[in-house]
Amino acid sequence: MSTVTTYTGSIERQISHVGVRNWLFDALTLSSGAIDSISFLGLGKVFTAFMTGNVAFLGMGIAGNPAPRIVSVLASMVAFALGIYIATRISGEQKSGVIWSPRTTFTLGISLLAHLGFTAIWFANSGRPGASAFPILLAIWALAMGLQSGAVRKLHVEGIFTTAATGTLMVLAADAVNWRLTRDERRRARGVLISLMIGATAGAYLLFHALRSRAAARDHGWGRGDGGEGPLVVRRAGSVK
Repeated sequence: MSTVTTYTGSIERQISHVGVRNWLFDALTLSSGAIDSISFLGLGKVFTAFMTGNVAFLGMGIAGNPAPRIVSVLASMVAFALGIYIATRISGEQKSGVIWSPRTTFTLGISLLAHLGFTAIWFANSGRPGASAFPILLAIWALAMGLQSGAVRKLHVEGIFTTAATGTLMVLAADAVNWRLTRDERRRARGVLISLMIGATAGAYLLFHALRSRAAARDHGWGRGDGGEGPLVVRRAGSVK
């Protein structure tokens, strides 16, 4: 009887831990959605997590399209790949059945250093980095996203990347074939996709709100500098200078 009770308790704890891990996936995906939204809208139309888009941009640039700048695209792609490499080296091979590894936490902790570096450079430029700083900022953020992606990848949860939606959407659509058997997997994938959309929406909203606030401050003569313009100037919808 005690053996059955112990086994049942172990299963319940494992289910609880999986639930917490899924919430962590959602939180990580929400943050990457916000970061990608801000980097695309505010740092020269380049992604820091969505590498499929950057590969397409690179091809367009080689064909002669002037924007986004190839150097910015390459900075993001190389830094993201470096983050994956570092995360893979740190995480090593995970044991079968591991829900969340201490090495995963450690790798995500390192990614926070990159976020802090980005924040320091951003505020050092008064929230108005010049075009020459874009590749540096994109590389730092892409490094953080690569570290995050690499750490999550080593957990071997199918279709969950926290920085991209294509694979997750594929798993969600494929699971519809075995509807009754894939309920938990669909719930996890659905949560990640929703979190990504919410994060992207929140990131864009915060950026546009900052633009409107700076524009209003400039119109009222507050915080003038650099010839009377505030740190952020709206040229057209979705562009930042």
